[in-house]
Amino acid sequence: MGVITDPIADLLTRIRNANTAHHPVVDIPASKMKLAVVEILKEEGFVKSAERVEEGPQGKIRVVLKYGPEKEKVITGLRRISRPGLRVYIGRGEIPRVLGGLGLVIMSTSKGIMSGKRAKREGFGGEVLAYVW
Repeated sequence: MGVITDPIADLLTRIRNANTAHHPVVDIPASKMKLAVVEILKEEGFVKSAERVEEGPQGKIRVVLKYGPEKEKVITGLRRISRPGLRVYIGRGEIPRVLGGLGLVIMSTSKGIMSGKRAKREGFGGEVLAYVW
């Protein structure tokens, strides 16, 4: 396997692919940043659970995906916004609403990775990592 230059895009792609194939669980190579993003998805109710599994030199993050009663997807879309070739930064008053407030903005701020709602409440701007709806 080659070197991954954008680990957040890789995380989102693995979740998107597993969700599309209706897999119950997806394993992702672990890092602190990926774990923080997955924890936000868990807090906001987009995934059932996420845990770090010590396996191999790096470890893995095991994400249990969430589906509705008729096997409909809870996550209908994931989109990487800021990427290595084009970083996207916003001020505290410019935090966007995704799908009229039904979606989620994941941001990297000076106080760590947090949701757009929390960043707005605490008065932080930063880098927009992804939109989830």
